[in-house]
Amino acid sequence: MANSTAKLELGGENREYEILEGTVGPDVINISSLYKDTGMFTYDPGFTSTASCESKITYIDGDEGTLLHRGYPIEQLADHGDFLEVCYLLLYGELPTKAQKEDFDYRVTRHTMLHEQMSRFFTGFRRDAHPMAVMCGMVGALSAFYHDSTDISDPHQRMVASIRMIAKMPTIAAMAYKYHIGQPFIYPRNELSYAANFLHMCFAVPCEEYHVNPVLARAMDRIFILHADHEQNASTSTVRLAGSSGANPFACIAAGIACLWGPAHGGANEAALNMLAEIGTVDRIPEYIDRAKDRDDPFRLMGFGHRVYKNYDPRAKIMQKTTHEVLGELGIKDDPQLDVALELERIALTDEYFIEKKLYPNIDFYSGITLRALGFPTTMFTVLFALARTVGWIAQWKEMIEDPNQKIGRPRQLYTGATQRDYVSIANR
Repeated sequence: MANSTAKLELGGENREYEILEGTVGPDVINISSLYKDTGMFTYDPGFTSTASCESKITYIDGDEGTLLHRGYPIEQLADHGDFLEVCYLLLYGELPTKAQKEDFDYRVTRHTMLHEQMSRFFTGFRRDAHPMAVMCGMVGALSAFYHDSTDISDPHQRMVASIRMIAKMPTIAAMAYKYHIGQPFIYPRNELSYAANFLHMCFAVPCEEYHVNPVLARAMDRIFILHADHEQNASTSTVRLAGSSGANPFACIAAGIACLWGPAHGGANEAALNMLAEIGTVDRIPEYIDRAKDRDDPFRLMGFGHRVYKNYDPRAKIMQKTTHEVLGELGIKDDPQLDVALELERIALTDEYFIEKKLYPNIDFYSGITLRALGFPTTMFTVLFALARTVGWIAQWKEMIEDPNQKIGRPRQLYTGATQRDYVSIANR
């Protein structure tokens, strides 16, 4: 709602633009009529000062280190809920009742199978293909198999598509992993929980029984919760932009996966683990700290700081606890990379340079260690991120489709190229 106005003086003329007030967070100046009024655009590279939409799903206060899903703190959801409960919350706006939760779990569980023809698609990829390349292709291909849930104007079809993607993403991710390492596909098991089923599909083999460790399944579920949604980040904005054109939901999620693949976005936990491996041992940390402080040195500490959080990432605190639970359950005590990570964490929380610049450890700092301990290669880290973030993408896409003010995305530009000129024939150039 509007509570006041902002005044713009331009060319001797004064114009007023309404200021919109959200339930929490910064107010925004509504400049939607600016071009019509003045013939000018605003210039905001990276859209860091631009609200592209109105949303009721996720709220982040980077200065306070707060992350809320539909008003619920991420700490409470991670400690007391499970991933499918968070999925329901993101999609429908409220925590489910016991009956609603049972129904939702049932619907997701009964949609985990892939069309059998899709299993043949994997053989079309090179064996050494990156699993994210496989994910992009397979998720995009869903629209070729599930024609009955691509009409975005039909609320029932939107719901069916949403359930299908949440349900099938672990199966696609596990198949991409199995194909990557040369093992046979393992089909979903309806008696297992969402996270336990995913671990079973990844690590079971046909020749022997595989029992999912409940501590590891809970850790996997918590990792999914922590990555479920994160407001209008690059991949979410990509999904919304693709969806604004009326593209089918499967294509929109495939676009989000492609964006997430970027090392500056979803690949950060892999980069953090590679950095820990490069440092190697605790005694080498001072050298790398000095390099990180040197502006002329290209080296950067990965897993520290966040574009939004200017305080301790609330997800990192939960992830730190989860990391220790996993390492303790697996009996991993002498891990050089963990030793390096813990010492880096101690320095970051006490060194004046890190405190002044607010370079706190973020979720990527811990998640890479945890996923490696669970048995996943670094090439799978971003795949797991995409699996978890799918529900956030779908919730954001669904909200956008149902917004009566939604328009096709069309960012403008500041053109700095050549002015109009006449064509010169090739003989005279």
